[in-house]
Amino acid sequence: MDYQQLFKSTREASRQMGLLATEKINTVLMDLAETILRQTSFILSENEKDLANMLENDPRYDRLQLNQERIASIAGDVRNVVALPSPVGIVLAENTLPNNLRISKITVPIGVIGIIYEARPNVTCDAFVLCFKTGNACVLKGGSDAEFSNIAFIKIIKEVLHKYNLDENIVNLLPAERKSTEILLEATGWVDVVIPRGSQQLIDFVRKNAKIPVIETGAGIVHTYFDETADLEKGAAIICNAKTRRVSVCNSLDCLIIHEDRLDDLPVLLKPLEEKHVEVFADPASYKALAGSYLPYLLNPASEEHFGTEFLSLKLSIKTVSSLEEALNHINTYSSRHSEAILSEDPMHIEKFLQLVDAAAVYVNASTAFTDGGEFGLGAEIGISTQKLHARGPMGLDALTSYKWLIRGDGQIRNG
Repeated sequence: MDYQQLFKSTREASRQMGLLATEKINTVLMDLAETILRQTSFILSENEKDLANMLENDPRYDRLQLNQERIASIAGDVRNVVALPSPVGIVLAENTLPNNLRISKITVPIGVIGIIYEARPNVTCDAFVLCFKTGNACVLKGGSDAEFSNIAFIKIIKEVLHKYNLDENIVNLLPAERKSTEILLEATGWVDVVIPRGSQQLIDFVRKNAKIPVIETGAGIVHTYFDETADLEKGAAIICNAKTRRVSVCNSLDCLIIHEDRLDDLPVLLKPLEEKHVEVFADPASYKALAGSYLPYLLNPASEEHFGTEFLSLKLSIKTVSSLEEALNHINTYSSRHSEAILSEDPMHIEKFLQLVDAAAVYVNASTAFTDGGEFGLGAEIGISTQKLHARGPMGLDALTSYKWLIRGDGQIRNG
């Protein structure tokens, strides 16, 4: 493959995007949503080829797997994005200087966005849709695990673009080989920013090797603190949902922190997890509280390695603390700054937790499973940023824009 020609073609296509009216962009996206639904059988057949190369007990299998419901959800996300207002061309500030220069600051597309991701074929569609809606072109690099599925989505997208006489290079998919990642990270002058979406190993690799700007997404090492005032019934439901709704996603619960005064409630609190066969790694105090009540083959003593681990499976660690301060210290030590939660009925504890926990999303008496662009009303997401510059948390349309200054004059010159 001629990578430089591909990058050049994508850059040229991005310039065409500046001439597209929002109405046409929305028309194309609505057609794409309908085409995805019509092509469900084709997408599933290609997805089956990918699934055939992965063991079902692999934590990535659930992320990779598509079905009619998930494809309908992908099409629904496209429609959700259509319904959102364009974030491009918004006047952020304007001012007239004493010399009558009129200055305005407006939102603009970033240009060409690179996205690197692993076994998540839905990202292929989400990434294109969000980039297209914001006037950006994109270069996608999916993992080899989802190669057939990714190619299928790109084929459908390019067919729709062709139907509307648009440059098909608005979106390009790189080969799944590792070499493509390395070349993309060195695409200075062609790609404006790269967004890695996947494992901590992938994100670390991108951070260390990129010669172009990076918006980091991060691993989801997620904690929930059950304090001495928390409601037992609500807590059991929230913890079960956060852990088991979809174990392979980054917002799933990894570590339950429990106040020592509530250890007697631990068997009831974890009963829904036991029924779903969640394996527990408990510190000494919580292990003692669960011994004899939790299924013995699912109960293990915790070691240091079980804290600060993103399990992506039916596994959970438990840490016992004597105070809110100890819980906050544990979170500060092991958090990936993704999503953290407190279950409490104490207003002072809640406010202190909200103020002191450093994470992109901080919850009170709710499941961390809601950390998602669609759930946050963003239509879809390009990823969940755990950094603090430009974008943080679920990244939707706004995160894919920059701004520029427009200065209108009438012959002014600068003296001195």
